[in-house]
Amino acid sequence: MVAVALLTLVPGALGGSERYTRELLRSLAAIGTLDYHVIVPPVAPNAGEGLPTTVADSYRSAHTIPERLVAMMLAAARPDPLRALMRDASLVHYPLTLRIPPGVAPSVVTLHDVQHLDLPGMFPRSERLFRSVAWHRSIRGADRILVPSSFVRERALSRLQLDDARVRVVASGIDHGRFTPGATSREPFLLYPARPWPHKNHVRLYEAFAELRKERPALRLVLTGGGDFGRVPAGVEIRGMVADSELVDLMHRAAALVFPSLYEGFGQPTLEAMACGCPVACSNVAALPEVTGGAARLFDPRDPRDIAAAVRDVLDSPDEWSKRGTEHAAQYSWDATARATEGVYKELL
Repeated sequence: MVAVALLTLVPGALGGSERYTRELLRSLAAIGTLDYHVIVPPVAPNAGEGLPTTVADSYRSAHTIPERLVAMMLAAARPDPLRALMRDASLVHYPLTLRIPPGVAPSVVTLHDVQHLDLPGMFPRSERLFRSVAWHRSIRGADRILVPSSFVRERALSRLQLDDARVRVVASGIDHGRFTPGATSREPFLLYPARPWPHKNHVRLYEAFAELRKERPALRLVLTGGGDFGRVPAGVEIRGMVADSELVDLMHRAAALVFPSLYEGFGQPTLEAMACGCPVACSNVAALPEVTGGAARLFDPRDPRDIAAAVRDVLDSPDEWSKRGTEHAAQYSWDATARATEGVYKELL
C-alpha cells in the first residue's frame, strides 16, 4: 500500500503545491494501478480526492501558516500516533515536501522549487531558517525526490548537493476537461492570476500596464488571487480568490495572460491559459521558458518596457500565439503526471 501524507496542508494557503497535490490524487484515483491511502489533517477531511482517506485526529488543526508551523512542531515531538496510521504502508509520498511523520517506510517527496536559496532576499529570515532545517532535512532523507521541471532539478542538485540518481523530473499537468478553448469573444483586458507575493512582480507589471494604457486607453488588467495588492493604477481590477469556473471564464475572455513572475518551478497558469486558447506573454526566467516551450512571447521581467513590448506583440498577433499555445498545452495532462509518479513508486516497491 502507498500512503500519501498531506498533514501539512492548509487549504487555500499553499498556492500551486496544493493544486498539484489535489490533481495528482484525482488522477491516481482514476487510473492508478496500486493501492493508495491518503492521510489528511483535520482541516482538510476531503483532500483525498476520491482515494481511501483517514483523518489524522491527533494532528493539530491549522488554518493559517503560523498555526501550520505549530502543528508541525507538535507532530515532530510526538510522531507515534501519526506513524501508527501508516504502519501498513510499503511507501509514503509527501507531495508537500515535508516528511511528517518521517521514518515510516521508504519515502518520496515532491520538491516544487528552491526559491528560498535562489532568491533569499524575498523571504524573511525566519522562513529561510525554517526551510534550511525542515525542508532540507526532509529532502535529503527521501529515497526519491520528484521535481516539476529540469530547471528545479538542476538547481536542487547544485544548491542541495543531492545524489542525481534520486531525483526525477515529473512535469505537472492540465485538466483538459476544465481548461479548454471557449466560444466567447476576447475582451480588452490582460489577466494575471497570482497572489501578490514578492516574486510575482506585480509592481513592474503595473509600470508596464501604465505604459500600455497610454496607447490603448480601453485596456484593463484583471488580477486574481488572495492577498493585499497594494495601491494599483487606473484600469486595474482586483477579483481576489475566484472559483476555477470563473478563472476559466476569464481565460476565455482575456485578450492575453501576462505572467511577469521572477521565479517559478513550473508555472501552471501559463499552460492552463494556453489550453483555453488565451495568448500568453511571460517571463524568460526560471522554469518558464522550459514549460512554455516557445508557445509564449517571452520578456525580461525586470524591465517594464520589455514587458510592455511583449504584451503589445501578443495583442497584435493573437491568433498566432493562441494556436501555438493550444498545440503546446496538449502535451500535458494530469494522467501523464500520475503515470510517471506511479512509475517512481514502482521503482522503490
